Amino acid sequence: MRHPSPVTGNWQPAAGNQQLALYTGEVHPDWKAAASTGDTARLQELLESGADINARDDHGQTAVMIAARDGRTPTVRFLIEKGADLNATAKFNLSALMLAVINGRDAIVGILADAGADRGIRGTGAPGFDGKTALDIAVAGQRTIMVALLQQPDSATSATRH
Repeated sequence: MRHPSPVTGNWQPAAGNQQLALYTGEVHPDWKAAASTGDTARLQELLESGADINARDDHGQTAVMIAARDGRTPTVRFLIEKGADLNATAKFNLSALMLAVINGRDAIVGILADAGADRGIRGTGAPGFDGKTALDIAVAGQRTIMVALLQQPDSATSATRH
C-alpha cells in the first residue's frame, strides 16, 4: 500500500536570510506522529513510499528535530542512518542538537554530536536562545553532561562512549 507523501508544501528562504525559512505547507500527520512516538517502522514505510526525510511540520521541525526533542533515541539513530539533515533549523533557528539540549536529552546530544551536528548554530529572536549555541544553552541550564559532550572535539565524543 502506498501512503500519501508527508509533505504537501515546501520551504522558501526568507528574504535576506538563507538559514531561515518560511513554511508554506504541512506535514502528513503520520510522519509527525511516527517521529514523536518513535515509530521507526512507520517512518521506514513512509520513506519507502517516497517521503522526504527532511519534511517539516508547521513549526519548521524535521523528524530528527521532533525525535530529538521528544527523547526518541532509536529514532534519532535511525534518521541519522537514513541521511537526515542534522543542521536544519526551525523557529528561532533551533536545530535538533539545540532541541535535545533544551529538553534534557543527554544521550541524544552525544549521538548528534558524534554524527557531526553543527555545534556552532546560533538561536535567534527568542529570549534565552538569541545568539546562543547548544553549548551556551547547556551551560545556562547547568547541564554538566551535555556541557562535557559539547566541549569535546568532534572525534572525541564517539571515542569516549564506545
